[in-house]
Amino acid sequence: MKPVILGLAVALALIAGWTDWRSRRIPNWLTVPGFFLGVVTNVMAGGWAGLKTSLLGAGLGLLLLLPFVFLRSLGAGDWKLAGALGAFVGWEAMADLLIGSVFVAGIMALGLVIYKRRFKQTLHNIWRLLGSMLTLHMPGAEVSLDNPDSLKVPYGVALALTTLLFGIGRMWGAR
Repeated sequence: MKPVILGLAVALALIAGWTDWRSRRIPNWLTVPGFFLGVVTNVMAGGWAGLKTSLLGAGLGLLLLLPFVFLRSLGAGDWKLAGALGAFVGWEAMADLLIGSVFVAGIMALGLVIYKRRFKQTLHNIWRLLGSMLTLHMPGAEVSLDNPDSLKVPYGVALALTTLLFGIGRMWGAR
Protein backbone atom coordinates (compact mmCIF):
# COMPACT_ATOMS: atom_id res chain seq x y z
CA MET A 1 0.00 0.00 0.00
CA LYS A 2 1.35 3.37 -0.99
CA PRO A 3 2.11 5.80 1.86
CA VAL A 4 -0.04 8.53 0.29
CA ILE A 5 -3.07 6.25 0.20
CA LEU A 6 -2.50 5.14 3.78
CA GLY A 7 -2.03 8.77 4.83
CA LEU A 8 -5.36 9.73 3.24
CA ALA A 9 -7.05 6.81 5.00
CA VAL A 10 -5.61 7.90 8.34
CA ALA A 11 -6.71 11.50 7.70
CA LEU A 12 -10.25 10.36 6.84
CA ALA A 13 -10.37 8.16 9.94
CA LEU A 14 -9.14 10.91 12.24
CA ILE A 15 -11.64 13.47 10.92
CA ALA A 16 -14.45 10.91 11.24
CA GLY A 17 -13.29 9.90 14.72
CA TRP A 18 -13.18 13.51 15.87
CA THR A 19 -16.64 14.15 14.42
CA ASP A 20 -18.01 10.99 16.06
CA TRP A 21 -16.46 11.94 19.39
CA ARG A 22 -17.96 15.44 19.30
CA SER A 23 -21.41 14.80 17.86
CA ARG A 24 -21.87 10.99 17.87
CA ARG A 25 -22.43 11.20 14.11
CA ILE A 26 -20.30 10.55 11.05
CA PRO A 27 -21.79 12.58 8.22
CA ASN A 28 -22.33 11.50 4.63
CA TRP A 29 -20.39 14.54 3.40
CA LEU A 30 -17.31 12.80 4.80
CA THR A 31 -17.89 9.11 4.10
CA VAL A 32 -19.31 9.24 0.57
CA PRO A 33 -16.53 11.41 -0.92
CA GLY A 34 -14.06 9.37 1.18
CA PHE A 35 -15.23 6.21 -0.56
CA PHE A 36 -14.86 7.73 -4.03
CA LEU A 37 -11.46 9.24 -3.17
CA GLY A 38 -10.30 5.81 -1.98
CA VAL A 39 -11.40 4.21 -5.24
CA VAL A 40 -9.87 6.94 -7.41
CA THR A 41 -6.51 6.93 -5.61
CA ASN A 42 -6.26 3.16 -5.83
CA VAL A 43 -7.16 3.22 -9.54
CA MET A 44 -4.53 5.90 -10.14
CA ALA A 45 -1.94 3.89 -8.21
CA GLY A 46 -2.75 0.44 -9.54
CA GLY A 47 -5.14 0.54 -12.49
CA TRP A 48 -7.64 -2.29 -12.65
CA ALA A 49 -5.89 -4.11 -9.81
CA GLY A 50 -6.27 -0.96 -7.70
CA LEU A 51 -9.97 -0.85 -8.51
CA LYS A 52 -10.34 -4.48 -7.47
CA THR A 53 -8.41 -3.88 -4.26
CA SER A 54 -10.51 -0.84 -3.43
CA LEU A 55 -13.88 -2.44 -4.10
CA LEU A 56 -12.99 -5.62 -2.21
CA GLY A 57 -11.89 -3.55 0.79
CA ALA A 58 -15.05 -1.47 0.78
CA GLY A 59 -17.20 -4.56 0.26
CA LEU A 60 -15.59 -6.39 3.16
CA GLY A 61 -16.11 -3.49 5.56
CA LEU A 62 -19.70 -2.97 4.46
CA LEU A 63 -20.62 -6.64 4.38
CA LEU A 64 -19.20 -7.61 7.76
CA LEU A 65 -20.72 -4.67 9.61
CA LEU A 66 -24.15 -4.66 7.93
CA PRO A 67 -25.73 -7.16 10.37
CA PHE A 68 -24.81 -4.87 13.27
CA VAL A 69 -26.54 -1.97 11.53
CA PHE A 70 -29.67 -4.11 11.11
CA LEU A 71 -29.55 -5.06 14.79
CA ARG A 72 -29.29 -1.35 15.65
CA SER A 73 -26.05 -1.91 17.54
CA LEU A 74 -23.98 0.11 15.04
CA GLY A 75 -24.81 3.37 13.37
CA ALA A 76 -24.97 3.80 9.61
CA GLY A 77 -22.23 6.44 9.72
CA ASP A 78 -19.85 3.94 11.33
CA TRP A 79 -20.81 1.42 8.65
CA LYS A 80 -20.17 3.87 5.82
CA LEU A 81 -16.85 4.88 7.39
CA ALA A 82 -15.75 1.24 7.30
CA GLY A 83 -16.66 1.10 3.61
CA ALA A 84 -14.76 4.29 2.85
CA LEU A 85 -11.67 3.12 4.74
CA GLY A 86 -11.86 -0.23 2.97
CA ALA A 87 -11.85 1.63 -0.35
CA PHE A 88 -8.50 3.11 0.64
CA VAL A 89 -6.75 0.17 2.27
CA GLY A 90 -8.10 -2.93 0.50
CA TRP A 91 -9.55 -6.10 1.94
CA GLU A 92 -6.48 -7.46 3.73
CA ALA A 93 -5.79 -4.30 5.69
CA MET A 94 -9.53 -3.78 6.23
CA ALA A 95 -9.72 -7.18 7.91
CA ASP A 96 -6.88 -6.10 10.22
CA LEU A 97 -8.63 -2.79 10.94
CA LEU A 98 -11.93 -4.47 11.76
CA ILE A 99 -10.33 -7.00 14.09
CA GLY A 100 -8.25 -4.32 15.79
CA SER A 101 -11.21 -1.97 16.14
CA VAL A 102 -13.22 -4.65 17.92
CA PHE A 103 -10.50 -4.82 20.57
CA VAL A 104 -10.22 -1.04 20.83
CA ALA A 105 -14.01 -0.67 21.09
CA GLY A 106 -14.05 -3.41 23.72
CA ILE A 107 -11.48 -1.56 25.83
CA MET A 108 -13.48 1.65 25.40
CA ALA A 109 -16.68 -0.16 26.40
CA LEU A 110 -15.08 -1.70 29.47
CA GLY A 111 -13.82 1.70 30.55
CA LEU A 112 -17.29 3.19 30.04
CA VAL A 113 -18.99 0.40 32.00
CA ILE A 114 -16.56 0.84 34.89
CA TYR A 115 -16.85 4.63 34.80
CA LYS A 116 -20.67 4.54 34.77
CA ARG A 117 -20.82 1.62 37.26
CA ARG A 118 -23.18 -0.38 35.03
CA PHE A 119 -21.53 -3.82 35.18
CA LYS A 120 -24.64 -5.76 36.24
CA GLN A 121 -26.87 -4.15 33.60
CA THR A 122 -24.21 -4.73 30.95
CA LEU A 123 -23.98 -8.44 31.76
CA HIS A 124 -27.77 -8.67 31.59
CA ASN A 125 -27.79 -6.95 28.19
CA ILE A 126 -25.03 -9.20 26.85
CA TRP A 127 -27.04 -12.22 27.96
CA ARG A 128 -30.12 -10.88 26.14
CA LEU A 129 -28.11 -10.21 22.97
CA LEU A 130 -26.62 -13.70 22.99
CA GLY A 131 -30.06 -15.18 23.55
CA SER A 132 -31.50 -13.28 20.62
CA MET A 133 -28.63 -14.39 18.40
CA LEU A 134 -29.06 -18.03 19.37
CA THR A 135 -32.80 -17.95 18.78
CA LEU A 136 -32.45 -15.87 15.60
CA HIS A 137 -34.73 -13.14 16.93
CA MET A 138 -34.19 -9.41 17.00
CA PRO A 139 -33.09 -8.16 20.41
CA GLY A 140 -35.39 -5.85 22.34
CA ALA A 141 -35.23 -2.09 21.97
CA GLU A 142 -33.61 -1.81 25.40
CA VAL A 143 -30.32 -3.17 24.01
CA SER A 144 -30.20 -1.10 20.83
CA LEU A 145 -28.97 2.34 19.87
CA ASP A 146 -32.58 3.49 20.13
CA ASN A 147 -32.52 3.25 23.93
CA PRO A 148 -31.46 6.63 25.33
CA ASP A 149 -30.34 4.98 28.59
CA SER A 150 -27.94 2.51 26.97
CA LEU A 151 -24.21 3.05 27.07
CA LYS A 152 -22.85 3.78 23.62
CA VAL A 153 -19.27 3.49 22.45
CA PRO A 154 -18.49 5.68 19.45
CA TYR A 155 -17.27 2.99 17.05
CA GLY A 156 -15.97 5.63 14.65
CA VAL A 157 -13.51 6.68 17.35
CA ALA A 158 -12.40 3.08 17.83
CA LEU A 159 -11.97 2.64 14.08
CA ALA A 160 -10.05 5.92 13.87
CA LEU A 161 -7.67 4.94 16.68
CA THR A 162 -7.13 1.55 15.09
CA THR A 163 -6.45 3.12 11.69
CA LEU A 164 -3.98 5.56 13.25
CA LEU A 165 -2.15 2.74 15.04
CA PHE A 166 -2.17 0.70 11.83
CA GLY A 167 -0.69 3.62 9.91
CA ILE A 168 2.02 4.17 12.53
CA GLY A 169 2.80 0.46 12.47
CA ARG A 170 3.15 0.50 8.68
CA MET A 171 5.43 3.56 8.85
CA TRP A 172 7.67 1.70 11.28
CA GLY A 173 7.79 -1.26 8.94
CA ALA A 174 5.31 -3.61 10.56
CA ARG A 175 3.77 -6.03 8.05
